[in-house]
Amino acid sequence: MTQVISIANQKGGVGKTTTAVNLSAALAKLGKRVLLVDCDSQANATTGLGIDKPSLSASLYQGLIGEVQIEEIILPTMLPKLSIIPANVDLIGFEIEMVAADLREAKLKQLLASVQNRFEYIIIDCPPALSLLTLNAFTASHSVLITLQSEFFALEGLGQLLDTIKRVKSAFNPGLKIKGILLTMFDKRTNLAQNVVEDAKQYFKDMVFKTKIPRNVKLGEAPSYGLPIILYDKQSQGSKSYLSFAREFLKR
Repeated sequence: MTQVISIANQKGGVGKTTTAVNLSAALAKLGKRVLLVDCDSQANATTGLGIDKPSLSASLYQGLIGEVQIEEIILPTMLPKLSIIPANVDLIGFEIEMVAADLREAKLKQLLASVQNRFEYIIIDCPPALSLLTLNAFTASHSVLITLQSEFFALEGLGQLLDTIKRVKSAFNPGLKIKGILLTMFDKRTNLAQNVVEDAKQYFKDMVFKTKIPRNVKLGEAPSYGLPIILYDKQSQGSKSYLSFAREFLKR
C-alpha cells in the first residue's frame, strides 16, 4: 500500500524542502521506492536533486493542467530508487488558472492515481502557504508531516495549519492524518530549543518524533551541489540524523 505524505508548514524557512529531499533520499537508500513531488513554484526540491529547471520541457504544472501524461514528467535521480516530479516557476499559473475549475482541489490526486502503485512512498513538498497547491497536496495525501523550527515563534501559526488539515479532512479527504511533528534546525545548546521541544510535546504528545534535525552547515551546503545530504557528506551530523529519522519514520 503506497503512502502519500505531504510535508507542510505555512511558514517559509522551517526545513520543509530540506526534509522532503533528504527524507526521500534516505528512504530510497533504505531500499524503498520513492517519488518526490515538488509542489512549490520556488522549485527548491527540484534544484536540490540536481535538476536544471530551465532545461525542463515539462513539469508538474503541465501535468496538473492535463497538457502531458504523468510518465513524461517523472524523472530519475542519482539514487536508483528515487524519482522526482519537478517544478518550476510555471506552477504559479496553476493557482490563477484553476480558480473556477471543477474539482480543482483534486487535480494532484487525479494526476498521481495512475502511478501510485509503482512507489511505496510519495512525498509531496508543499509551498510555504495555505494555497490551492497545498490544498491539492492534502487532498492527495494519506498524512501530513509537519516540520517545526526550534525557534521562538515556532508554534505560532501552527493552529492555522491544523485548522486547514481539519477542514480538508471534513470537506475532501476524511482519512487524512497527521504523521507527526519533526523538529528541525535544532541546537541542543540553547534553552530556547529545549523550550520548543517541551511546548511541542505538551501540545502534541507522542506525535513529536524523537529524532531532531540539527542545525548543520553541510545540510545548508548540499542543495547548492544538487545533492541530498547522504550523497554530499554521509558522515555529517545532518546525514546521520536524516537516516535515523527515516528509520523512525518507517517504524511509525
